[in-house]
Amino acid sequence: MSATTTESRFRVTGMDCAACGNKVDTAIRRLPGVEDVTVSVTTGAVKVRHAEGFDTAVVTRQVRNLGYGAEAANGTATAPIGSPPERHGGGDHDHGDHDHGDHDHGDHDHRTGSQKDPAGHIHDDPAEAGLPWWRTRKARLTAACGAALLAAYILGHLAPSLERPAFLIALAVGLVPVAWRAITAARFGTPFSIETLMSIAAIGAVFIGAEEEAAAVVLLFLVGEMLEGLAASRARASIQGLSALVPKTALLEKDGQTTEVPADSLAVGTTILVRPGDRIPADGSIVEGSGEVDEAPVTGESVPKRKAVGDPVFAGTVNAGSVLRVRVTAAAADNTIARVVRLVEEAQESKSPTERFIDRFSKIYTPAVLVVGFLVAVVPPLALGADWNEWIYKGLAILLIGCPCALVISTPAAIAAGLSAGARRGLLMKGGIVLETLGRVTAIAFDKTGTLTAGKPVVTDVVAVGRPARDVLSLAAALEKGSSHPLALAIIEKAKTDNAPVPPAFDANAVPGEGVEGKVGGEAVFLGSPQAAGRRTPLGDEHVTAIAALNTEGKTVSVVLVQGTVAGYIAMRDEARPDAREALAAMKADGIRTVMLTGDNRTTAEAVASGLGIEARAELLPQDKQRIVRELQAEGLKVAKVGDGINDAPALAAADIGIAMGGGTDVALETADAAALHGRVRDVPDMIALSKATMGNIRVNIAIALGLKAVFLVTTVLGITGLWPAILADTGATVLVTANAMRLLGWRPR
Repeated sequence: MSATTTESRFRVTGMDCAACGNKVDTAIRRLPGVEDVTVSVTTGAVKVRHAEGFDTAVVTRQVRNLGYGAEAANGTATAPIGSPPERHGGGDHDHGDHDHGDHDHGDHDHRTGSQKDPAGHIHDDPAEAGLPWWRTRKARLTAACGAALLAAYILGHLAPSLERPAFLIALAVGLVPVAWRAITAARFGTPFSIETLMSIAAIGAVFIGAEEEAAAVVLLFLVGEMLEGLAASRARASIQGLSALVPKTALLEKDGQTTEVPADSLAVGTTILVRPGDRIPADGSIVEGSGEVDEAPVTGESVPKRKAVGDPVFAGTVNAGSVLRVRVTAAAADNTIARVVRLVEEAQESKSPTERFIDRFSKIYTPAVLVVGFLVAVVPPLALGADWNEWIYKGLAILLIGCPCALVISTPAAIAAGLSAGARRGLLMKGGIVLETLGRVTAIAFDKTGTLTAGKPVVTDVVAVGRPARDVLSLAAALEKGSSHPLALAIIEKAKTDNAPVPPAFDANAVPGEGVEGKVGGEAVFLGSPQAAGRRTPLGDEHVTAIAALNTEGKTVSVVLVQGTVAGYIAMRDEARPDAREALAAMKADGIRTVMLTGDNRTTAEAVASGLGIEARAELLPQDKQRIVRELQAEGLKVAKVGDGINDAPALAAADIGIAMGGGTDVALETADAAALHGRVRDVPDMIALSKATMGNIRVNIAIALGLKAVFLVTTVLGITGLWPAILADTGATVLVTANAMRLLGWRPR
């Protein structure tokens, strides 16, 4: 790639389906100096890679010539390719796989405003994107066509001699914009569009005296396009609505004063005040205050989470408790919601294998429909002496039946809806290929620490010798107070939970490799490993046996000595996540093999695995985990690897699907093919369930699209149905397919 290559971004309005994107893609690629194009229909975003010095204004002119609205995103922002890249999730976006000659379901009426470019072409007014559907140009055109057709019926009834010209005028109201779009699409590289098929069929109908039916067909076509545009806009709003969760303003604290400022102006490190009931305007960490935070708007989790000083909070969540002071940790463009929206947008740019196949198929399918329609129209009259009008009529009907609108939109609509539904529930999948592959996973390899377990030890047992267990806990917490070691934090947390007092410790100091010692209440206290304690005083057989039993359960034991005598011992373990056992059982019930890969010792690993009912492989190095993943693949299994995105990088890369666990961290969002933002094990089977639901939806969509066409093809050739049912076979199937795909937006985990 040239060092001078530059990437420019544009906002395009009026694209309603994948074919719209293909038409824009094709037209832009024809421009001199353009190296690559990426179009996201769902988000209306277009990225163009081009040589430095390229005039980006020609891109907006080219797109507007097609009848779409276009403007440079964020003014005229461009980014050198050498600058920090944005990750394209899934890595499966194959620009070479775009099929640009296929049907265009096109800009249906993409000329939705009254602005004109220098060439005089009407194009979308970007401001119209926020209008109600009934106020758009598309709706107005449909209403005008409907009114003209109604007027023609009335006039034809009152003055039969004017019936034909009245229906021709009604036809022209709807057909002229459609025919113009067919011409412009052909000029800019897409000759086989739905507008082309529609125009040929309508004009042909006029020549055989079926202008009344042709006008009705055009009206039905416009109604179907309007409904499809409405469905597409709702799908687009589903994920973009996440952005609206972040409040526009924030209360900034500076020099003891509180000032209301725009939320997108908050700098990292500043402190903001969040009142009870307010949405949190930025990602940050709590520096003062505590209370419940409702994360349902972002994660879908219905139960508010208790947050205290030091805990992270996310933009868009609701402070349901007391006043919080939050230190901002991410700028507006990098907060959790912004990154989720960005990643989902990029994921929707990439095509799944099924979608790429349908694109290639439709490239051949559309011109084939023209050939079949022509043959149906001319062969029976020429070869069998059949009636020309009858068979031309049937040929025109076949053109309408053959429009691949529903087929082309069947997969991308479902993929986009599935990706959006997952993102709104904390399940990020970076592209259609990831969403499609997840449903075929037959084996899942889990990391242990931080994935199946919470990643931090907790106190499981407090065993006292000759004094109350509460006193043993108090002595240990006194020595560990102020330490940041994970085991120390576990002991302090346990003391807080059990309301055990934490007296002051004097002369406390760490003994390298052994533990910590000091004086508490005038007594010398030591807290450390059993080996270190045994070097200070002999441990009785009963203590050795009890400690060994705890070790067998995968627990780490610290012994408390007071004045050289065993006072008790504390056992700790990194416990399994609360939902881990249930989630693993669900995967096993679905026939998915699960295995735990860990670098921990075998005793600890087997103790955790036995409690979860999962196969364990222990004492592994990163390359060992990668080797095991490849061994599973060699057995013919489709393998997913679930880990933290750092330590398991080789295994994540080797797996068919890599899934990162994490609560919205950079690593969880940017390393693997998918990310479970909740950090819950049950998110993994939920991802698989969403994949299966999406693929099932796609299969139904394809069956609807092809099934209706097959039925009406037969009935048309037999003379049972004509132009009206033919356009319903296309428009109706498109609306049904789109509506069926939109059902995925309401998907809920089981």
